[in-house]
Amino acid sequence: MDKVALTNVRVFDGERLSEPATVVIDGDRVGDDPAGARTFDGAGRALLPGLIDCHVHLTDETTLPALARQGVTTALDMGTESDELVASQRGRAGLTDIRSCGPSATHPASGHAQRMGRARGLVADPGQAQAYVDQRAAGGADYIKIIVDLPGFDEATVRALVEAAHAHGLRTIAHAATRDAVLLAQAAGADVLTHAPLDRALADGAVQRTRDSGEIVVPTLTMMEAIVARLGGHAPVSYDVARAAVEAWHRAGVTILAGTDANQAPFAPAAPPYGASLHHELELLTGAGLTAAEAVRSATVLAAEQFGLADRGVIAPGRRADLVLIDGDPLSDIKAIGSIAAVWCAGVPVEAAQ
Repeated sequence: MDKVALTNVRVFDGERLSEPATVVIDGDRVGDDPAGARTFDGAGRALLPGLIDCHVHLTDETTLPALARQGVTTALDMGTESDELVASQRGRAGLTDIRSCGPSATHPASGHAQRMGRARGLVADPGQAQAYVDQRAAGGADYIKIIVDLPGFDEATVRALVEAAHAHGLRTIAHAATRDAVLLAQAAGADVLTHAPLDRALADGAVQRTRDSGEIVVPTLTMMEAIVARLGGHAPVSYDVARAAVEAWHRAGVTILAGTDANQAPFAPAAPPYGASLHHELELLTGAGLTAAEAVRSATVLAAEQFGLADRGVIAPGRRADLVLIDGDPLSDIKAIGSIAAVWCAGVPVEAAQ
């Protein structure tokens, strides 16, 4: 693999863009010595760490190229029935790096199980939680995903899943798209809330409990917006409720990460496109009170820190060379995040999205 010196690039340091500088790609890592490197002129563009989408669902072998072309160099799969598909997509050179939970835990009576014909990951009561988590841990799951889809799980079953996961050193991500689901997931001790409630506002106490417990939130506003658009006035849902929840969490100091729920599942309520939907998610997060820099952090350094990806999320010597070159300044106009000039996944250049 060539050593490449990216010259005249403005590097995002987690807060701001630097003055024009040089970043060295040395193999799959960011290097510190440009000697002998081939030069790539960045022409004053912004250089960001590779973007991390904290909520996707794998479809097939086309998923990772679609993500990579849009600058998403790491993706967290939040539920895929096929262990074989997950295994086949791990560690593919020059493409998006993935983490996965495999089949998520779902109650047999839940809407998810009924609508999507779920055959795996079914957990009916607390007594079945340990076996499910043991199986997922043995299969190499990176975390445990729990579908808190009411009516479905009770608090005791979710708590049993959380405790079993923690015994394996695994974090728990709770699907919680309604107020009552959020409250149940909080009471059971889930580590991460994914989605934002669409039906009823969170009381101040619930917002503060999120902050005090150290829970983090992946609100997937892109998906919540799409669900409301699809349902129109035919269901008691409101995007304004979801946005207000994110605004309240942000004001309270809750850590918010970027995720989209991108998928191509036939029975999903909506299908955000891979990659491009993360650019839209960052726009929506700024519409919910985050600054542009905070939004970019939610898809880079914070996502890496919260999911234990210590080798990425920042541009520094020794870190994985996941890099995105942007035309424009996304800290001044977050929409510029979609103007992709070049992408590198672990030092390997990816075909430009344009």
